[in-house]
Amino acid sequence: MTALKIDDLPAAIRQAKRALRETLPNYREVFAEVEQAISEEATRIAGLRDRGEAVIPEIQFADIAAQRVSDAQIERVKARGACVIRNVFDPKLVEDWDREIAEYVARNDLDARLQHRAEDKYFGQLQSGKPQIYGIYWSRPQIMARQAPSLTAARVFLNRLWRNESEGRVHFDPDRVPVYADRLRRRPPGSASLGLSAHCDGGSVERWIESNFRKVYRHVFNGNWRRYDPFDAAFRPDVQEIASPAVCSMFRTFQGWTALTPQGPGDGTLQLVPIANAMVYILLRALQDDVAEDDLCGAMPGRALSIRPEWHAPLFDALSSIPKMEAGDTVFWHSDVIHAVEDAHRGTGYSNVIYIASAPACARNDAYLKRQLPAFLEGKSPPDFPVDHFEVDFVGRASTDDLTPLGRAQLGFDL
Repeated sequence: MTALKIDDLPAAIRQAKRALRETLPNYREVFAEVEQAISEEATRIAGLRDRGEAVIPEIQFADIAAQRVSDAQIERVKARGACVIRNVFDPKLVEDWDREIAEYVARNDLDARLQHRAEDKYFGQLQSGKPQIYGIYWSRPQIMARQAPSLTAARVFLNRLWRNESEGRVHFDPDRVPVYADRLRRRPPGSASLGLSAHCDGGSVERWIESNFRKVYRHVFNGNWRRYDPFDAAFRPDVQEIASPAVCSMFRTFQGWTALTPQGPGDGTLQLVPIANAMVYILLRALQDDVAEDDLCGAMPGRALSIRPEWHAPLFDALSSIPKMEAGDTVFWHSDVIHAVEDAHRGTGYSNVIYIASAPACARNDAYLKRQLPAFLEGKSPPDFPVDHFEVDFVGRASTDDLTPLGRAQLGFDL
């Protein structure tokens, strides 16, 4: 997919706003309606959370495997834009993986190498600092988790929540799950300033400027915002983003991670705004008259889309920590869902995860697999990430001998 290039960003923003307001001349009135609806939903979620009720849907993996997830559960996941899937892996297996990763990191003296790592500017605009994320992609446990039949089945389930056929086109194959090799988080207890403030991935200024993004949000920008379906894949695999380290080149249905250790609220872990269509508020907020004509509520190219109290205050009422996770549980959130990481880890144990997203097969993702495969074979950082290449000479790095037939297919050996 060709990267989007913008030579004069302020001019591009001004032009985009003019065009969008011409299409939606009653943008003030439509936003007022959206603001009321989203604020009411955020208040309702906050009330449930404060009463100790679950606001992030939870599903047992056994129910996915037995195809007995109810329609009501599915609708709740689609409304919240997120879910926790319990017991995807046996806790003992995952504890062994966590121990093996720790040994892999120590054996290869990764901490010393991190002093010379390539700068990752993707999170640079966010108020909190960088999370404790390691540029490790090819450890054996990461390979084992990605190619596991259980996690593959969970990702197929998630892919199928989307409308993969609309607007006269088939957008992707939900049953073929490519691997997007991502990193690890190893967060020690007592750590502070290692969080991430609220943001969305997968497009910043592009959401207003780039033509296919505008088609994704066509119902929002023409005022029929209640027709907007966050799970309609139309045009999403076709969007163009500004090239930047750690901007995801794949189309992901859900971002996600697998817990290697028990962790929960207060342990420096994930927070979500569980409103699947909150992007409607974000998009229309930037068109309002109190935002400068060359500004999109602080959105910056090549960065995560930051969500700020001064622009998006009602959304913060719903910002909620995920429930207590056990080793082997997974959490997934829609690629447009606002998320954050708690600043302080006040718990007693490490909060460790493997980042593994859900992605379907499509031309865009197949093209990335072809670029990513040499990185696996050579132990280099994948194309989307800072060019540290730590693992080229790491002892114990995964190899083709560790791949199952499913794992080979997911990495694109058959493309």
